[in-house]
Amino acid sequence: MRRSDERGFNDIAVACIRFRATTHRLIALTYLVLYFVHGSRHSPPSIRYRKHNWRDHGSAGRKQPNMSRQPDWRLYESYIHSVEHFALRPPRIDPDVPLNYHPEVDDYTMSSGMARTPGGRRWLAWFGNADNSQTVMLLGFSDDDGPVTEPHFIIDPGFVPGGLHMSAVVGNLWCAPDGRLFCFFMQSVGHFDGRGGTWQSVCENPDTDEPAWSTPERIWHGAALNKPTVLSDDTWLLPVALWGRNMFRLEDRHTRNIALSEFCQVNGLFTELDERRGSNVLASRDHGRHWEPRGTAVNPHKPIFDEPMVLERGDGSLLMYIRDREGMLASESHDQGWTWSTPQHLPWQCASARFLLRRLRSGAALLVRHANADEPAVRSHMTAFISRDDGGCWEGGLLLDERDRISYPDGYQEDDGLIRVQYDRLRECGEILMASFTEEDALAGRDVSGRIVLRQPLVQSRSARLGLT
Repeated sequence: MRRSDERGFNDIAVACIRFRATTHRLIALTYLVLYFVHGSRHSPPSIRYRKHNWRDHGSAGRKQPNMSRQPDWRLYESYIHSVEHFALRPPRIDPDVPLNYHPEVDDYTMSSGMARTPGGRRWLAWFGNADNSQTVMLLGFSDDDGPVTEPHFIIDPGFVPGGLHMSAVVGNLWCAPDGRLFCFFMQSVGHFDGRGGTWQSVCENPDTDEPAWSTPERIWHGAALNKPTVLSDDTWLLPVALWGRNMFRLEDRHTRNIALSEFCQVNGLFTELDERRGSNVLASRDHGRHWEPRGTAVNPHKPIFDEPMVLERGDGSLLMYIRDREGMLASESHDQGWTWSTPQHLPWQCASARFLLRRLRSGAALLVRHANADEPAVRSHMTAFISRDDGGCWEGGLLLDERDRISYPDGYQEDDGLIRVQYDRLRECGEILMASFTEEDALAGRDVSGRIVLRQPLVQSRSARLGLT
């Protein structure tokens, strides 16, 4: 293909992407108008609007209605109560993945997690479609350390009566010490119905040609984005966030211009869970067959999605890091997670985003976070740090990717000491990339092992593969 022809093809591809985005907006707008104005026999109960506020308009002093919407949320609350039981039904981890969720078609690639099996297969999970009530979770694998070219499984919880989609917006993959592959994910009516739900499924044969997943089991409320920690007494601790009432999001983009903050405060959905809203841990003493909730670390500052991770220290105490709207917090437990100290801000500034906290084979700890010294709130400069004193001091600082709009790291360490970290870039029209390095590289802040590989593509949308983004 001549270079001029390739440029022309790229221009056509960009135009198609823009047309697709515009089409999606028009569809969403049409649905919004029908949903809130006309409704249908399958729609939630019609929403009654309170009287308009009036304001002066124009030099003639005429009164015009203030068009800010103030719906009667009691009807919406009643609707959620009528369909909440659908979120308690197990979804299917389906090997029949619709073509529209393949990376070559679906522009959206949001990082979930990555795991390595005993046979050397790399499994990858990511979120497709969007980061809202429409989110689905996709699972794929590679046997040659190369990219995942297609999703092999999909978790799509589907719709409830009334047209509201159940989201699978949170989850991860984890290879247990016994070689079983666990998939954790959230299922909620809408983006977050106030309760959520942490589910698990287990793959007993993750290295075979036809891996099979067990029927998902709901193990608690909330959302588990990060991997479990195995304690020295063989207890498994799974960090689970039960988001606050300020995080209620049902149809997300469809309700963006409505007084959703009012609904968060006045609704009576799942008030019995309010005392557990925060960063929780679930404990299993039988290798994931049964889980019990322990204590909750409640963020008194500016909570958001929490996304907690737990590290066991040498003295048996637990260190929990928590995401906050202004960066990261830390909490401690001295009774195996039954009680937690009040979370406090960590001494550094960083973006409000997911981070990675893991114990390495050497006994040191790994922390991967954003570290933009000039603009701390920006999701850029993803950097790996090492602690040799259980999180008391973080040393080194290996820059993995300095670009903007990178986020959500997850990873593992291989038997030979190589650390693998995956993360997303751009999400829409973006890609999921991987960085490979050693503990010594992270401590030195540079390549001392000769094994560093950065920005290795794992999953790419067509736009990213063509170099259009």
